[in-house]
Amino acid sequence: MFTSIEEVQRLMEAQSYIADRALATTLFLAIKLEKPIFLEGEAGVGKTEVAKVLARILQSRLIRLQCYEGLDANTSLYEWNYSKQMLKIKLEEGGGRSRDELEHIIFGEEFLLKRPLLDAIMSDGAAPPVLLIDEVDRSDEEFEAFLLEVLSDFQITIPEIGTIKAERRPFVILTSNRTREIHDALKRRCLYLWLDYPTFEKEYQIVRAKIPGIQQALAEQICSFMQKLRQINFYKRPGIAETLDWAQALLHLNQAGLVPETIRDTVGCILKYHEDVEKFKRDEMERVLLEF
Repeated sequence: MFTSIEEVQRLMEAQSYIADRALATTLFLAIKLEKPIFLEGEAGVGKTEVAKVLARILQSRLIRLQCYEGLDANTSLYEWNYSKQMLKIKLEEGGGRSRDELEHIIFGEEFLLKRPLLDAIMSDGAAPPVLLIDEVDRSDEEFEAFLLEVLSDFQITIPEIGTIKAERRPFVILTSNRTREIHDALKRRCLYLWLDYPTFEKEYQIVRAKIPGIQQALAEQICSFMQKLRQINFYKRPGIAETLDWAQALLHLNQAGLVPETIRDTVGCILKYHEDVEKFKRDEMERVLLEF
């Protein structure tokens, strides 16, 4: 695995992800201590991308569980393939098998639909998978309690099969946009890190790494503009994802620099709420351009 924090930074940079020392240290320790990582921060600051990059570096499989309100244990763990089970029962009619024998067959792994959590636990690849539990704050507290149990032992009990324990613990990354507070018990199981909006220098590095064809002057203008934009009290401030979208859009429009008309026309790349767009055009655009 990793031999130093500096190696983590180098490998992530090779994957076009600019990681500061705090993030690199957290990843290094998470792998050494075999502990999950809890990444919290505003949407669009690169939390999900950390898991994707880590999977590429480790050459392991990325398994993603997207959380949402109403997510339950069955949806995240496993389900039985009922249609396939019924077909097997039909085919076995008159075959002379006892009821116990038939039950043993139809409740075997062949009929088990593995969902992300079970898939990660049963994974038998050369390297443990990276399990991304994305936007855990969108799930219910009941699911959060269930998740706490899974992350404690990395084992699942299926009544028809028995207890399945992970041979090698997956690398687990949980993300949260902090739409609600996550219980302390879950956070205590993890190494915690808050990912903030990037500084100008870091954002500039990210833009140059992710969009190789962009000119230095345009990249500097975009990053400077975004830094000033985040100082405004919008409903949703733009993240790194919006910066990259905007930079790509300006390249496709053959823009060598920022001009008011282009900013006005492309503001939908960086602001995603009508109220924010109107506020920017009405109250903030002229002031930001003067400072810029």
